Amino acid sequence: MAPIRLALQGATGNMGQELLRALPREKDLELVGLVAVEEKPDLPPGWTGTYSTSVEEVLEKARPQVFLDFSIAEATRTLYRAACPRKVPLVIGTSGLTPQDLEEIDRLARSAGVGAVVAPNFALGAVVMNYLARLAAPFFDYAEIVEMHHHGKVDAPSGTALATARAMVAARGRPFSYPVTKKENIPGTRGGELGGVAIHSMRLPGLMAHQEVVLGTAGQTLRIRHDTLSRECYLPGILMAIRRVMELRGLVHGLEALLGLEGSKA
Repeated sequence: MAPIRLALQGATGNMGQELLRALPREKDLELVGLVAVEEKPDLPPGWTGTYSTSVEEVLEKARPQVFLDFSIAEATRTLYRAACPRKVPLVIGTSGLTPQDLEEIDRLARSAGVGAVVAPNFALGAVVMNYLARLAAPFFDYAEIVEMHHHGKVDAPSGTALATARAMVAARGRPFSYPVTKKENIPGTRGGELGGVAIHSMRLPGLMAHQEVVLGTAGQTLRIRHDTLSRECYLPGILMAIRRVMELRGLVHGLEALLGLEGSKA
């Protein structure tokens, strides 16, 4: 069987560089195109694919069967609006996409008869963390999330934290109880709030990606934590999504469905 032809947008980012090192080791995948807007990436030795700052040029010249995206939201919008009409499935790990973006991706993908996987986090441990938090949510009255990332991360809170909070509120069926502070000595000390879940963001050098969910009720707390130690942890989830997306139609948001965890409830 011929290898799956891949293109990658966001080749100069940290995840893009990790993929450039990892993809050549996968015999059933062939990297045929790269998109990077700001600067030309370090290309794999002997690589003969198409490099461009233009998504349209890579789509036309490289003819990918799947397009990976680890860039920024603005670039992702250009990609899905160009790739879906050309019937190219998408695997997207970009942060900052809005619910309106997800609706548009689903509509365009369904119209074209192709699949798209958008995941807030491709680390399998993070997916299981969200699953466990969703299972626990109906049994606790209060919840807070602390997410910790490297100081270069451009958005806060992380997409993973937002996805976790939304999943917990949905599983509970109503907002969590949110203790309102009568006096904040420093504005914003309590962090953000989504559905009664307080979300706190840390940005420090020395961190990569970490998240702790803390649930509380009378006389007890439950902590669920995931730590990312290297970007290698994202590769199994990304590779699974690449190999499965060609079977899909429309949007799959998160890896839960691919792992058989979607819809599972306590």
